[in-house]
Amino acid sequence: MIVQKYGGSSVATAEKIRGVAERIKQRVDRGEKLVVVVSAMGKTTNSLIALAEQVSQEPSPRELDMLLATGEQVTSALLAMALCDMGIPALSYNAFQLGLTTTGSFNNARIMDLNLSRLRMQLERRSVLVVTGFQGVTPEGDVTTLGRGGSDTSAVAIAAKCGCPCEIYSDVPGVFTCDPNRVPGARKLDYITYDEMLELSSLGAKVLHSRAVEIAKKYSVDLYCGSTFSDERGTCVVNSLPEWLEQPVVSGVTTDSNQTRLTISRLPRSMEALSALFTGLAEQGVNVDMISTVNENGHSHLTFTVVDATEKAVLRTVRDVLAPWEGWSVSEDRNVVKVSAVGVGMKSAPGVAARFISALSRKGIAMLGTTTSEIKISALVATEDGNAALRALVEEFGLGE
Repeated sequence: MIVQKYGGSSVATAEKIRGVAERIKQRVDRGEKLVVVVSAMGKTTNSLIALAEQVSQEPSPRELDMLLATGEQVTSALLAMALCDMGIPALSYNAFQLGLTTTGSFNNARIMDLNLSRLRMQLERRSVLVVTGFQGVTPEGDVTTLGRGGSDTSAVAIAAKCGCPCEIYSDVPGVFTCDPNRVPGARKLDYITYDEMLELSSLGAKVLHSRAVEIAKKYSVDLYCGSTFSDERGTCVVNSLPEWLEQPVVSGVTTDSNQTRLTISRLPRSMEALSALFTGLAEQGVNVDMISTVNENGHSHLTFTVVDATEKAVLRTVRDVLAPWEGWSVSEDRNVVKVSAVGVGMKSAPGVAARFISALSRKGIAMLGTTTSEIKISALVATEDGNAALRALVEEFGLGE
């Protein structure tokens, strides 16, 4: 048994859906059984969100999920029809029909459990089941969605529960050292580790959703990323690189433009103020990323970046929380991007940080902040320097063809 997932670009038109059906038929003809997880067609999800905003200034999260879940249902039914037309007796299922239960966090729910009894019963009778990705249902029966990239998470969760491999298909033939649309000559990787893929996904790479990689790593799911539109070899995501393969210091670089930098000057140098600030941000669901402080004359100058938060929400929270203190000021800068290098080889290779910094310095790119982990180095740079920084790191670490 294999779980396959096809992204929105793979099923964007009726012709492409029939093409996917042809690929599935080839596997069935070889005697395989497949659970096929699908996304909504093309930009359907964006269109549905725009439609909701035409009728409501602030759509209810619950009703928005009811609306968005229809996109995948359309795709799954059409693909099942195409397969039946080819002589493959497929059935389509909503996630809730298979007992895929989630938390009640509308628009960004997390999978809690999956009932395989119906899935196994149907696979005894036929070779293909087509399942809606991106969605589930709460124990109370409300439809939920899993957030952007949620179809990846659906597919990997089903594969983990079934104990079988998972293949992710899209319009790119695998995982590259960086975005090939931005850096011509970016090299495709035959293998990448779960840890590296998790870092790259969380730092802005679009190939795989980070929560899907988390599940794959936790349950040791064999994960493969390939192209829907060619038979070119893709990328295997593995626990560790094969012994015969030379381990690179850096496996990939990526950028994340979804960052806002806030600077608070002359903040009272007390843990009480800092604790109140970050507690308040957490309570508002603000995702704080890079943090740095400078202490001077009894005051702190604090700089941090936030992800996935609107300017007004963050500034309002900062001002409300710090209202009891006086003398401070806050400013924000949206003209920033985070550029990151990732690689398990960093653990054993000295001087990676020096090479990273030197590569940016040679191009005259100023770093506005940094953060590191065992296998990652990130720097905040001005938006206009983002592409140059990406190319500099590709060149420095030999990530091109």
